[in-house]
Amino acid sequence: MGDQETRAALDRHWAASAAGDQDVEHEIYHDDVITDYPQSGERIHGRRNLQTLRSNHPAKLTFTIRRILGSGDLWITEYVIDYDGKPASTISIMEFRDGKVAHETQYFADPFTPPAWRAKWVESMPFF
Repeated sequence: MGDQETRAALDRHWAASAAGDQDVEHEIYHDDVITDYPQSGERIHGRRNLQTLRSNHPAKLTFTIRRILGSGDLWITEYVIDYDGKPASTISIMEFRDGKVAHETQYFADPFTPPAWRAKWVESMPFF
């Protein structure tokens, strides 16, 4: 699979995630995918478990994609997931094998108020 096809698959994946279409969202994954959530120390084995876990999430989720970068078998998506009105900056690192995701690692970060001491060196940016 070339970069254009992978990017199209990612676009379908994220659009399906935003629409709540669990079947299309999970087409991108190998049946034996491993998904890691390092901050909670969780590892999910298999597409079926991943889809079932995500299908049972109690919050209403919305997604805002900031950017997608990658080539070959390594792709990174930077986005914001809004959980019932609470945003979390998220990074998804997807490793592809034979055109499907074999391993995904997701990092989640809550927003915070920046410290006043660094205000003279920064500017505010929209959070989404």
